[in-house]
Amino acid sequence: MVVLVTGATGFLGSTLAMALHQAGADVVATGRNAPTLDRLGLRAVPLDLSMPVSACDADRIGPLTAVVHCAGLSSPWGSKAAFKAANVDATRHVADLAQRQGARRFVMISTASVYFQFADQDGLTEDQVAPSPVNAYAGTKLQAEDHALARSDLNVIVIRPRGIYGAGDTALLPRLMRVARKRPLPRFDPAGATDITHVDDVVAAIMRALEVDVAGEVINVSGGVGVPLPEIIEAACARTGVVPRWRALPFGPALAAVRVMEGAAQMWPGRPEPPVTAYALGILRYRQTLDISKAHRLLGWQPQVSFEDGLARTFKDGALRPGVL
Repeated sequence: MVVLVTGATGFLGSTLAMALHQAGADVVATGRNAPTLDRLGLRAVPLDLSMPVSACDADRIGPLTAVVHCAGLSSPWGSKAAFKAANVDATRHVADLAQRQGARRFVMISTASVYFQFADQDGLTEDQVAPSPVNAYAGTKLQAEDHALARSDLNVIVIRPRGIYGAGDTALLPRLMRVARKRPLPRFDPAGATDITHVDDVVAAIMRALEVDVAGEVINVSGGVGVPLPEIIEAACARTGVVPRWRALPFGPALAAVRVMEGAAQMWPGRPEPPVTAYALGILRYRQTLDISKAHRLLGWQPQVSFEDGLARTFKDGALRPGVL
C-alpha cells in the first residue's frame, strides 16, 4: 500500500504517518518540515497545497493506493482568504492529485466544529451541521467536505474527529494550560462538556477507513463520553502542577464583551487574535457530544482509550511538559 499523508508534520498527520509506516505501508509524506519527515524514514515530498500539484511533483510521488488528507489551517482566528487557501483550495488540489495518481481511497480529515452552535447539543449525528458556521475554519472545512464528497471517482470518506489530544499535542491541552497559567478562566453555570478523543483512537479509525468497502460517507469519531470542560482542564493542569483559577461569570455579558473585542481586532492592523474568541467561550459554556454509532456500524470501530488512560499516555515520561506550554 502506498499512502500519501498530507499535513504529516502536524500532530495527527505525524502520528498517522508513523503508524502506517510501522504497519508496512510505503508512506509519502508532505508537510511544513520536510527534514523532520526524512529523519523519520518517510519519503518526503514538499508541496504547496494551495496551488495545483505540478507534473514534476506528481512524478516524484508516483502511483498511490490511497490519500489521507490531514493538512489544513486549524485556528479559531485568521483571514478568510488564508482559510480558503489552506482548507478549500488545498482539498481540491489534493483530490486532483489523488485521481491523477490512481488512488482508490481518499480519506479527508474534517472537524466537529461544523456542528457548533451556541446551544447544548448531545448525540450529534453526521447530518446535523450548524445552519451557519461559527467561524471561517468551520465554514471552509464544510466547503472542503463538499468538494471531496463530490469526487465519486475517489471512494471518499470524511472523518470528523472531536478534540484530538495526546503526546505531541500542541493545540488542545497545551492551549488550555497556557491560558490557565496566565489568568483566571471563565466558569459558567452550567459548564460546557465535550467528548475529546485520544489521537491513537483517531488513527485507528483512519486505518479502518483505508480498509473498508465504504464510500461517500461522513463519519464522527470521538471518545464517546462527554466530559465537563472544567474537569478536563483541572485534570490536565494537575499533571503539570498548574493550579487553575476560576472566575464565575454570566455568559450573556461575557459573550457580548468578547464580541466587542473580536470587532476591535478585525479593525486593528494585522487583525491580531483577541485573548478570547466567542467560539472558545461557547465551548466552555455549552455541551457538545457526538453520536459515533455510524463509525461502529461502517468502520467496525469504537474508542479504546478512556480519558483517564489518555491523560496518562499524554503525560507519560514528560511527553507533554510544562516547559513547552
